[in-house]
Amino acid sequence: MLYWAIVCLIIAVVAGVLGFGGIAGAATDFAQILFFIFLVLLVISVVVNVLRGRGPK
Repeated sequence: MLYWAIVCLIIAVVAGVLGFGGIAGAATDFAQILFFIFLVLLVISVVVNVLRGRGPK
């Protein structure tokens, strides 16, 4: 789960860079939404892994 959250966060950051920079003006809102959704998913995944006591593989 943590792996997928990081992958999706990276995708959202790339989409954000393209969208925030004006290259894809129509995608700006979509990129911002993706960025914050996957940022929240990343934080949730890290917290769950810490609470479970499982370290990285």
